[in-house]
Amino acid sequence: MFGMPGGMEWIIILIVALLIFGKRLPEVMKSMGRGIVEFKKGVKGVEDEVESSVEKKQDEIETPKKKHENIETDDKEHIKEMKG
Repeated sequence: MFGMPGGMEWIIILIVALLIFGKRLPEVMKSMGRGIVEFKKGVKGVEDEVESSVEKKQDEIETPKKKHENIETDDKEHIKEMKG
């Protein structure tokens, strides 16, 4: 139903843009391009941050397993004391 404009629609959009912006159209397009580049940089930064935090979390998850392997508990002694 709604999708990307076809060939004729793009021509109409360009004509309307030329009528509205006229001589300023190159400046408008340049500023839009800069905005898109900044947006992509922001997205890339967020992706890098998420990847690094996921890697960090995986390291933290694996480390406690290794730390708790040799821990001894006193549960047996407490059970004997409670039984009397």
